[in-house]
Amino acid sequence: MAKIKGAIVVDTEQCKGCGLCAEACPAKVIALSHEVNGKGYTYAFMQNPDACIGCTSCALVCPDTVITVYKIKL
Repeated sequence: MAKIKGAIVVDTEQCKGCGLCAEACPAKVIALSHEVNGKGYTYAFMQNPDACIGCTSCALVCPDTVITVYKIKL
């Protein structure tokens, strides 16, 4: 069975830093930045990109739909 490698792209200017994606991530890939976007919110980013499994849990729970998940078969 092929292994899946995942990656996410977060629209950092639209992210409100609610943290739901970080809580939903089973691989603990996502964290909230210490920096803020143009609206004054902290935003989600891939803290541990090598651990992403492309499960899409983060995108499913995001209330603002600012996360896009990409999957690559290895």
